[in-house]
Amino acid sequence: MKLKTLFSSFAMAATCACAQTPTGSGIDRANLDLSAHPGADFFTYATGGWNQRHPLTSEYARYGQFEALGEANMLKVRSLIEELATRPSERGSLDQKIGTLYSLVTDSARRNREDFDPIRPLLAEVEQITTRSDVQYCMARLSARGVSNFVALGCDADLQNAEWNLVQVNQSGLSMGNCDYYLKTDSAAEALRKTYADYVRSLFAMTGHTEAEAATRAEAVLRIEMQIARVSYAPVKLRDVGANYHKLSYRELLATYPGIDWSTLFMQNGMPPFDSLSVNQPEPIHEVERILAEADLADLKSYLYFKVVNDAASLLSDRFRQAHFNFFRRAMSGTEQDLPRWKQGVNAVESALGMALGRTYVERYFPASSKERMLQLVENLRKALGERIDMQTWMSDETKRKAHEKLDAFYVKIGYPDEWMDYSALDIDPSLSYYENMMRAQQFMSKYYIDKRVNRRTDRTEWLMTPQTINAYYNPTTNEICFPAGILQPPFFNAEADDACNYGAIGVVIGHEMTHGFDDQGSQFDKNGNWANWWTKSDADNFKARTQVMVDYFNRIDVLPDLKANGQLTLGENIADHGGIKIAFHALQNAMRQNPLPAKDGFTPEQRFFLSYALLWAGNIRPAALRQRTLTDPHSAGRWRVNGALPHIEAWYKAFGVKKSDPMYIAPKKRADVW
Repeated sequence: MKLKTLFSSFAMAATCACAQTPTGSGIDRANLDLSAHPGADFFTYATGGWNQRHPLTSEYARYGQFEALGEANMLKVRSLIEELATRPSERGSLDQKIGTLYSLVTDSARRNREDFDPIRPLLAEVEQITTRSDVQYCMARLSARGVSNFVALGCDADLQNAEWNLVQVNQSGLSMGNCDYYLKTDSAAEALRKTYADYVRSLFAMTGHTEAEAATRAEAVLRIEMQIARVSYAPVKLRDVGANYHKLSYRELLATYPGIDWSTLFMQNGMPPFDSLSVNQPEPIHEVERILAEADLADLKSYLYFKVVNDAASLLSDRFRQAHFNFFRRAMSGTEQDLPRWKQGVNAVESALGMALGRTYVERYFPASSKERMLQLVENLRKALGERIDMQTWMSDETKRKAHEKLDAFYVKIGYPDEWMDYSALDIDPSLSYYENMMRAQQFMSKYYIDKRVNRRTDRTEWLMTPQTINAYYNPTTNEICFPAGILQPPFFNAEADDACNYGAIGVVIGHEMTHGFDDQGSQFDKNGNWANWWTKSDADNFKARTQVMVDYFNRIDVLPDLKANGQLTLGENIADHGGIKIAFHALQNAMRQNPLPAKDGFTPEQRFFLSYALLWAGNIRPAALRQRTLTDPHSAGRWRVNGALPHIEAWYKAFGVKKSDPMYIAPKKRADVW
């Protein structure tokens, strides 16, 4: 069972902000390109020097501040892992588990000897299918072992009764993830589908099938996935809260979706009896019923066979990992070279034992002073957001009162959890393969979440990111904002820089996460985390009209010559950027009334604020990765989190003297203005 939670993160990976300098300004002029005009291309003006000094390498499809800080953090984690791995340790200790798993990942000779032996038992189960009942039993067993197939199970807060968790059934079955990859008719999508067909065929050939057999079985896989894709929810629809919540009793589930053997599926996944659940995307689940009832038995076997191999490929021998990399990383995102083995090892340990690493990481790298400073910053930003709520002339007093209640109820997490996960039940066995141990880890996590969530109240103290993660998030069903220790370090959170830099960097992050409570999704949840309307109709209409300006603006952006940005998909993150900038700038003005700041290094404090924000998004990206992110990522591309966001901020115009004649200028009446 996979964890599926409705939360919004600041970014999809690690990130960074102002540069470390001894002057205290937080601005390193080498990061800028002063030949660019700030009113023509602020992204290049603020980040051009950094981008020029950090060209893409073969290991990355995108390299920016995310990856730069991520690299530094990975080296810290690596040193922790290798230190733990070399200690004398007893079987069953955390040191043994971490060390054994890391060694299994980096032992390429053993993995190449084993080749695909670790998955032969699962493949044999698939090949022994003789009836449709066998198919249902096999899909349930594979699901319990972490092999995604026709449906995905989870358990998360009940959107209309957030105090309690609710079992969730979600669409699944698409190995490329996004239905648009299957359905779009442009040349890029058609080329990718052809490459995908070659990849599917190759996995059958690599596991002993003749070319003819591999071609036939690959065609079956593609038929089934295409059938699922035609009714699957695209990324924009998956952001529609109401469209993805359909609560019913267990009895109603059996009557409404009789074509799936639910009792076997839930039993194999270790789920206890429960009374109700939500089938979040009904149409794809009904389509799975039709496939299970009508598809050729041979096609169903081919599909499940492929799902086993594809799920395992990156954990097997070099030839399987390379095949997996060539499609999912090279073809889909443009990455030219796989990660070195030590990074693969770090990622594996992070995946399986992330909270165990987090405890050691916090002890080693997270000073108490950082947590204390963050608590103060959060309160400063909370005050600023409250003041901005009161300033909104488009919102009634009644709705403002509800907004304040929600803001006051924010649950704040900083650094690390109060209680650490217990990994004593996870056995990492050196006699087993890397794949088999990762399967054990997946089953351990599945049981952990089942025991913690099914038929239980929601737990606001539960962390959805490890402490070493360089990111932050807002979760609407618990009304919480979370800032892990990983993001609270130089240069992101820079103790050597003044408020202008830190409010432009970590301040915007805090404001961004707070604004998620009031974006197009978060605004649908009340202070208790329930999906409930707390807006007057007039205020809701005003909010919709104001955010539509942002949708329309981003829809006009040319990301690539043949691809525009998706303003609806990125609306929540764009609102959060917009609000985060305004709130953080407001908080800076509050702070400077008590502690005025001079110009430093040739920049006013207001200019340093915006330069620090822009530098968050410095980076280079390959066209394939840019295309992939535009199709799938609810975050706008880095360039447009700068050049798309700042033209809607009046203070930016004043700080840099942007005029009507400048290319980035937008007339005041055409700017988005929400929070």
